[in-house]
Amino acid sequence: MKQTKVLIVDDSALMRELLQALLSRDPGIEVVGTAADPFQARQMIKKLLPDVITLDIEMPKMDGLSFLEKIMTLRPMPVVMVSSLTQKGAEATIRALELGAVDFFSKPKLGMQKGIEERADELITKVKSAAGARVKALQKNDHELNRPNLLASVNFSTTEKIIAIGASTGGVEALREVICRLPANSPAVLITQHMPEKFTQTFAERLDKVSAVSVSEARHDERVLPGHVYIAPGNKHLKLKRSGANYICQLSDTPPVSGHRPSVDVLFSSTCEAAGKNAVGVILTGMGKDGAAGLLELRQAGAITLGQDETSCVVYGMPRAAFEIGAVEQQLPLRLITEAMLNACGSIQDRHIRV
Repeated sequence: MKQTKVLIVDDSALMRELLQALLSRDPGIEVVGTAADPFQARQMIKKLLPDVITLDIEMPKMDGLSFLEKIMTLRPMPVVMVSSLTQKGAEATIRALELGAVDFFSKPKLGMQKGIEERADELITKVKSAAGARVKALQKNDHELNRPNLLASVNFSTTEKIIAIGASTGGVEALREVICRLPANSPAVLITQHMPEKFTQTFAERLDKVSAVSVSEARHDERVLPGHVYIAPGNKHLKLKRSGANYICQLSDTPPVSGHRPSVDVLFSSTCEAAGKNAVGVILTGMGKDGAAGLLELRQAGAITLGQDETSCVVYGMPRAAFEIGAVEQQLPLRLITEAMLNACGSIQDRHIRV
């Protein structure tokens, strides 16, 4: 079995030592080197040709974001960011994911060594998954994060339509492309993106600034309205519920489902129960199989279901799992997902998707 070659870049000697020790436990990973700063790392990348880099955000000489931008522009490769669970860390991490980082691993607030050891499996899984991710070169103007082309408004026959979207690894960039193309009169959208607390709020705020629709973290018992996008808060399940003639968001602290809280399966299953054939379910790039079972429920209830195709996914895990069990009605490249969602909302009765 081919080993995944990893280069660790972190200015903390303790963190380099911890990460190296934990990653080296897995026989499928070889830590080929450690670097204390980006300048040292640059030479080691050329010499060692790693498959994956773990990159600290806060470093002297050159910060992790600046170095990431150089990597993704000049020599694109899978990068897993190592960040802190703070508001500043969340903002930097979301920015890193927008620049092309595959995933991130959050440092615990207290008890660094014990905290990281308890999450060793998570770190190993993310690094090995990143090795198989599809990364693309950062184009000249990508760092400006210009808004994708906005689609024209669509006339919808009813306000009953609901769009539910699930995503994980690679989802920050994918969701930005999908949501920023929505017109202001879009049907309501509920999203579960695997992400910790603080990070989801920052993500929602950044999307809101570049979108025609209103984007926010979902609040418990909040009414669901057209032209709005509701993102599941980190560590909370998001469910769609009926309250009389209205839809509302419900948040839950119940145990993880499919290994996650928030869980895409929870969102899809609740959307199936509340909206049935008036829903459109969409599963985007992500590691694992969360959302596959819930999307199948939606399709069996008469909802239109869409999946991101393999070529445009950073990680074709969740869409593959859904496709293989027959949950996906149509697979599409990311650039066509938004239009397909809107067309589906305008044509749920006749089952015709125009893309």
